[in-house]
Amino acid sequence: MINLPRSALRVLTVPAFKDNYLWLVHDGVNAAVVDPGDSEPILAALAAHKLTLTAILLTHHHADHVGGVPKLLAHSPVPVFGPRNDNISALTEPLGEGDRVEVPGLDLTLRVLDVPGHTIGHIAYVRETAGAHWLFCGDTLFAGGCGRIFEGTPAQMADSLGKLAALPDDTAVYCAHEYTLSNLRFASAVEPGNEALRRRVEVEGAKRAAGKPTVPSSIGREKATNPFLRYREAEIVSSLVAADKLATGAAPLAAFAALREWKNTF
Repeated sequence: MINLPRSALRVLTVPAFKDNYLWLVHDGVNAAVVDPGDSEPILAALAAHKLTLTAILLTHHHADHVGGVPKLLAHSPVPVFGPRNDNISALTEPLGEGDRVEVPGLDLTLRVLDVPGHTIGHIAYVRETAGAHWLFCGDTLFAGGCGRIFEGTPAQMADSLGKLAALPDDTAVYCAHEYTLSNLRFASAVEPGNEALRRRVEVEGAKRAAGKPTVPSSIGREKATNPFLRYREAEIVSSLVAADKLATGAAPLAAFAALREWKNTF
């Protein structure tokens, strides 16, 4: 294999478990891993691509995002970056809103955002390089959906998603699960008149039929089709009212909370 020039950063998709995606950011020589819930596929990818692990980046404490950290550290004792407000014992570099990470071994700077909701301490990492805007958002924003609210509140999750929606439209969204088709079925039920959503269902369905990932998505695509970024839209509000999930005239936050609760049982 011919290594890429070190200046050409790439993101390698590493499937794990049933539907997780682990992300390896690399320059052909060194690599940082995002949310390694399982060590084995990461170690295999590092070996296959002749990469040296230089950092671990975590978004939150759930086992399918941190479970592989001990074995990776036994293999490569590297810094572990992650949320200061989550309980992660392996953390060496605690982070919060506004921090910037100079990723060891890579020409990569990431800005940290606090995005509570799924967990209280959940963070996201943003690359702001012109022409290569990236977002590693863990389980906060999904392609076509958002994470369940396990520890935070609907208000926190809505605020966190609003923060991500404010990123440039061309920002690539590297979320952590292949939930897209399920999310889009729900989106289609609550906003059936959305033509951009209808087209997206066709495109993403074709990808999955061909065995291809549907992520990364983009912020622009999510703003056009993701109901959790569109909960103020009249058709979505009408769907919630018609399904007896929301009272007529309710506040937007109530619509968001009702939408998330409906998705839990959809």
